[in-house]
Amino acid sequence: MNKRKPKGFLNFKPFVLAFLLIFSAFLAPSLSADDVIYNSFKQKIMDGSIDLDTDTIKVALVTSSYTVSQDDHEDYADITNEVPGTGEYVTGGATLASKAVTKNNTDNVGKFDAADVTWAASTIANARGAIVYKDSGVAATSWFIMYIDFGADKSSTAGDFTLRWHANGILTLGD
Repeated sequence: MNKRKPKGFLNFKPFVLAFLLIFSAFLAPSLSADDVIYNSFKQKIMDGSIDLDTDTIKVALVTSSYTVSQDDHEDYADITNEVPGTGEYVTGGATLASKAVTKNNTDNVGKFDAADVTWAASTIANARGAIVYKDSGVAATSWFIMYIDFGADKSSTAGDFTLRWHANGILTLGD
């Protein structure tokens, strides 16, 4: 029996294979079952509380001690174990630049993408993942979008720490 999704069903497909460049070395974390699109984001994107191309969207790094909860974690106040950093990395992470929301009528997908993020001359210890979130300026209303698991701890010592988004974007919505 062919089970088709009803028309209008939203299937969020994160393209979360991120590449880290540390000291000019190319490291590619594996796509993991631990990558998460938070359930609160699914609601907030549909009710208009999050606008990916006009809101301030940030990415913060967390250690392996952060325990992902797709159901219970909703906002920046839920972050535990954000990486300590020196250099350009500061608490709260970095604001995504050159954001774009596009559509592809051939493949029937919408895509959210942004410029890669580099924390230059930074010492970052044991970053295990990244949390992409909407920054409202208030932790309790800075809503989570997704968690990206690097598959292993990544570090830099007084060097560049770069989060390179997948060629297909940060997040893709398709049928």
